[in-house]
Amino acid sequence: MGRSGPFQWGDVVQLTGPKQRRYTIVLAEGKQFGTQHGALPHADFVGLDDGSLVSVGESEYLAIRPLLQDYVMSMPRGAAIIYPKDASHIVGFADIHPDLTIVEAGVGSGALSLWLLRALHGTGRLVSFERREEFRDVAEANVTGFFGERPANWQTVLGDLADELGEHVADGEADRVLLDMLAPWECVDATALALRPGGLVLCYVATVTQLSRTVEAIRADGRFTAPVSSETLVRGWHVEGLAVRPDHRMVAHTGFLMTARRVADGVELPSFRRRAAKADFAEADIEAWTPGAVGDRAPSDKRARRARRDAQRQAAAIAAGTSAGVAGEPVAPTADPAHADSADSAAQVD
Repeated sequence: MGRSGPFQWGDVVQLTGPKQRRYTIVLAEGKQFGTQHGALPHADFVGLDDGSLVSVGESEYLAIRPLLQDYVMSMPRGAAIIYPKDASHIVGFADIHPDLTIVEAGVGSGALSLWLLRALHGTGRLVSFERREEFRDVAEANVTGFFGERPANWQTVLGDLADELGEHVADGEADRVLLDMLAPWECVDATALALRPGGLVLCYVATVTQLSRTVEAIRADGRFTAPVSSETLVRGWHVEGLAVRPDHRMVAHTGFLMTARRVADGVELPSFRRRAAKADFAEADIEAWTPGAVGDRAPSDKRARRARRDAQRQAAAIAAGTSAGVAGEPVAPTADPAHADSADSAAQVD
């Protein structure tokens, strides 16, 4: 993506319909977009300026190239994604910029990877760890679909970060380590070894219990500054004439962000090294850390396989239309069941 000017074959186009429902298509020769009011041939879009209206019957559709946040919210997903409101804060709070070496675990459906690769702008290195093969495949297809090709500075590793990190990132090589996982405290030692002095670790967790245990592990390790924790709430507003009020619905809590900096070896920070109380986190009192235990809905294998298939088909359609100008198969995004009623999740297949 990243094109500008009139639409061309192979472009990804976002259509917004009369009820503000959004659809994503890839312009391909000989294809058409079907609506309840009639069909819109893809050829009708070619040559139009970005942000044009296309009519079918008495209905009009706004055709515009999607932003990264639009793509992320509508792309096929196997695992839950990091929402744009959190991803933007991660990019800001972790000070992501070109030429960094970044470690990410787990990659999920590739939402955060897209934001990180966009910020790296083709420089540096992003190493993404994922334990489930089907999730890795979904992420690779989504990232390839957005950029039109697999970024040369992106490496995906199938395995556990705590076990595999040293094989792919040398000690003191990483500038940032971003942990989006169930039990980030299990990776504190590996993270400390990989980070250079002054580097930053950022953990994204869903529950208070995860946050508390992660913070205590960072403090007890002694190689980091005092952890800083926060969450981001974004509330939209309805503004129409004198009717100005907050929206009735909002995406409120999604996760907590925790950041800490790596100090130089040999530096003692006694005020940050606190021995946990005996009853803090006795293993016998903690239930197994599983998606269900922290309130997440574990995606089924069938759903993950479907998301992988959809993502790969979409990436292939974009690549075919972009590189060769031949017909690609337009792909509708897979909606997140947890937000199936969202207008941004609406999809339609030719």
